[in-house]
Amino acid sequence: MSNQRRPLIAGNWKMNGLAAAAATELKALVAEAKNHSAPNCDILICPPATLVREMAAVTSDSAVEIGGQDCHGNESGAHTGDISAEMLKDAGASYCIVGHSERRADHDESNATVKAKAEAAHRGGLIAIVCVGETLAEREADKTLEVISDQVKNSLPSGATAANTVIAYEPVWAIGTGKTSTPDDVAAVHAHIRKELGSLLDDSDKMRILYGGSVKGSNAEELMAVENVDGALVGGASLKAVDFWPIVATSI
Repeated sequence: MSNQRRPLIAGNWKMNGLAAAAATELKALVAEAKNHSAPNCDILICPPATLVREMAAVTSDSAVEIGGQDCHGNESGAHTGDISAEMLKDAGASYCIVGHSERRADHDESNATVKAKAEAAHRGGLIAIVCVGETLAEREADKTLEVISDQVKNSLPSGATAANTVIAYEPVWAIGTGKTSTPDDVAAVHAHIRKELGSLLDDSDKMRILYGGSVKGSNAEELMAVENVDGALVGGASLKAVDFWPIVATSI
């Protein structure tokens, strides 16, 4: 982890959480954060859109920030069921995940779609967390770096900077499976992403690259110590404060 890049530990609650129980867990996380008056990392929770406003109220005046899990490319319009970046911002979000592997797979989102959503996040005043990652078939075919290059080059909008964009590498085969890339594998992919960013951005050395893929308290310290790993995008282990805080603690 680089001293020049402030770590970001982000929790993605996915389609989980009802108001009362979610507030209880988030209050516990806020209490932990307040025990560290100046955490050396950014802490983020991305709840379902139905909870963004309420969870933003819970985390106000704390070190914990709230983000969205997805946004539409347009500011408004006839897009039933969708939510815009401006709506997320209005509800209290400061970040938005775009291009998560589950969106790419389950909703057939292309790099062009992800790019449009990242642009929308920037337009709405949100920091975009742009996800990239290979499937098991692509890894076994030795296409990991090829796939990552394609996604990085074609998912980042022209206005992307280290201030408004974060990259999250999530090997699809490791999400929710309990499988995790080895530190050497993670180092190789993150170094490759850093190299690709160097050809695209003026401030590539400052852009944060997160690792996501069955990150938990037992492996977080080892993963966060890998060069070019600037934090984590955490799924299941972010649902409960008692599981999420040990991951945050590796970076404070």
